[in-house]
Amino acid sequence: MSLVRRARPADAGEVLRLRQIMIDSLWGDGGDGGDGGDGAAGWQAESLPELRERLAEEDGDFAAFVVDHPNRPGSLAALVAGTVEYRIGKPGNPHGRVGYVFSVATDPDARRRGHARACMEELLAWFRARGAGHVLLNASPEAEPLYTALGFTRDPDPSMRLPL
Repeated sequence: MSLVRRARPADAGEVLRLRQIMIDSLWGDGGDGGDGGDGAAGWQAESLPELRERLAEEDGDFAAFVVDHPNRPGSLAALVAGTVEYRIGKPGNPHGRVGYVFSVATDPDARRRGHARACMEELLAWFRARGAGHVLLNASPEAEPLYTALGFTRDPDPSMRLPL
């Protein structure tokens, strides 16, 4: 039985906590990613209602997959989130559906256990089921080995791509 499950509206606070962990790892503690934000508390409070709504939609263009933390009930160990977007078709993707992974995070004390990989595999299956022709993501140097092992390749820009 898989430890991975689709995130639910009740998980929204934990999803935002893990997203902040990802942001901090990319831009430093409290980093706003260059967006000029007002810190974690401000953006998280503002994001929470919309995120809850999006997590309640089962047939929409957004999905998040999570693993519950094995040692902290009510907490999440890992998160992967993405969307399916439409872009005008082209050779190799005539329907124009593109998966985009935008948030991958693992709680620091739950790392190196395969949680992010398991979540990514579920998200990739979700993309395939929605007809995505390929998947895009931006990879930190630490995460690149995971994505390479899943079949992603480096594009000329910082994105990576996995043909589906």
